[in-house]
Amino acid sequence: MPEETLALVKGGSFLIQETSPEDVFTPEDFTEEHRMIAQTAQQFMENEVLPRIEEMENKEEGINEDLLRKAAEIGLVSAAIPEQYGGAGLDQISTTIVSEKTGLYGSFATTFGAHAGIGTLPIIYFGTEQQKAKYLPRLATAEWIAAYALTEAESGSDALAAKTTAVLSPDGKHYILNGTKMWITNAGFAQVFITFAKVDGEKFSCFIVERNFPGASTGAEEHKMGIRGSSTRTLILENAEVPVENVLGEIGRGHLIAFNILNFGRFKLGASAVSGIKYVTNEAIRYARERHQFGKAIIDFGAIQHKLAEMAVRIFCAESMVYRTVGMIDTAMRSIDQSSPLATTEILKAIEEYAVECSIIKVANSEILDFIVDEAVQIYGGYGYSQDYPVERCYRDARINRIFEGTNEINRLLITGMLLKRAMKGQLPLTAAARNVLNEILSFPSLEEEQNDLLSGERRILTNCKKTLLLAAGVAVQKHRDSISDQQEVLSLLSDLVIAIFAMESMLLRVLKGIARYGASKLEIQIKAVQICVHSALPEVENKAKQILAAVSEGDELRTQLAALRRFTKNTPLNLISLRQAIAQKLKEEGKYFLS
Repeated sequence: MPEETLALVKGGSFLIQETSPEDVFTPEDFTEEHRMIAQTAQQFMENEVLPRIEEMENKEEGINEDLLRKAAEIGLVSAAIPEQYGGAGLDQISTTIVSEKTGLYGSFATTFGAHAGIGTLPIIYFGTEQQKAKYLPRLATAEWIAAYALTEAESGSDALAAKTTAVLSPDGKHYILNGTKMWITNAGFAQVFITFAKVDGEKFSCFIVERNFPGASTGAEEHKMGIRGSSTRTLILENAEVPVENVLGEIGRGHLIAFNILNFGRFKLGASAVSGIKYVTNEAIRYARERHQFGKAIIDFGAIQHKLAEMAVRIFCAESMVYRTVGMIDTAMRSIDQSSPLATTEILKAIEEYAVECSIIKVANSEILDFIVDEAVQIYGGYGYSQDYPVERCYRDARINRIFEGTNEINRLLITGMLLKRAMKGQLPLTAAARNVLNEILSFPSLEEEQNDLLSGERRILTNCKKTLLLAAGVAVQKHRDSISDQQEVLSLLSDLVIAIFAMESMLLRVLKGIARYGASKLEIQIKAVQICVHSALPEVENKAKQILAAVSEGDELRTQLAALRRFTKNTPLNLISLRQAIAQKLKEEGKYFLS
């Protein structure tokens, strides 16, 4: 647990209120226990997993199971499982650290996450006492390995359109399941499948299906572009007999399990990406220092420095968002009385509260990962296209993350959709905030006193980006009202603004907290990273806001809105080239990513 007590923050509230740096959790707040967990997980990956990558890529039998059991021996697999069921019962921050560190190799991250995350969490949070006692001790040791079976051939993003059916047997002892689940990670060796089916073809429900149940089988291994070291197969259910005591949760309420566990899955995916982007960036830095062209190391060329600096800035951003969010989740979870009969209901509320942030992190970090592996291949040049170098594999492995746990397109729609839904229910006063911005547009510009203290310019830009979002969202909702959900391009652009704001603010608050603790002189490079992030994001925010306004307004109305937008996005540019050069020079000296 963190040494300091953080304030309980409402999900999505970052858009309309100021957050104090003291109320944000950062990696610099890790306790000694957190640092020990990080070191243990890092060493496990470096000593046990990385040396066996070639074997895993070649799908040599038994390696994934063996590594999961070794991870279990040192408590990594059971981090989230309560102690009474053989687990470590660690806090949310600790389990996030484990997810981050196991992301060092994409195939193992996938295997680990499917077992310890989405395969086990449903039983932890929704299982009966009997189900927990039967399954969790075996899952904690990886004696049994778990999988999550939701997707079907015709129900990927639209999970509730599943065709798999469940019918109660005449003797009332079993549910008979029929259907096929697609793209099931760990299916080659999992003993436990968290499986979704419609009871009587209507009631979407969840079941714990064991591999040896009559009628359950798996297909052949899929041949995939990336994450080749993981097992992916279909789960085939042909009159599969599932005991009635293996219903997980309530009949007809499987969506609560599916969607809430996916929120966790999205968040953990974003967390695991952090380790991957650090690894790839360090490989690129090492190569750029060693590779010489035209008589000098390529790290001394401005074009390469630009790439490496941008990679470092994005890592710092991704990490800041992850630990800010887990700090909020952990605070909410610790406020729940786990012994209460209402604990599960409260846990559901806590998970759902930060669903927006979980989707933000999934989208942002999967795209940051894609950016970084692409730039790493470019730095390597022709060698980056060769399987003899690790960035080739990382490039292939990264691509799935924009599809996993709901595509990024779906998650973009979810981000805006959830925010608008909360606004309409009065749970988040976005409508009032948008109205205030529209009123401000109609008034004369205020003569604000110019502030010159450290990062005040960046704070002003952040505030104005929030106003820009509220302007664009307010106009779009006024235009389309109840049909706004049909405007996918507009909603996706609004989500991009939300993501940019959360990213900027997370970095800014982390650095401001660090300045208060250590002084500005100790954070010169981190300050430059924030400046690059904020000043680079501003024109992107402006451009996307213009697209939204042009899509919903025209004529004098549009011209008035664009004039207001110019008020919010007016800014004197910084010399970002010199800032990147300073970061790149430090990367060269350190020989690795060093901002955290």
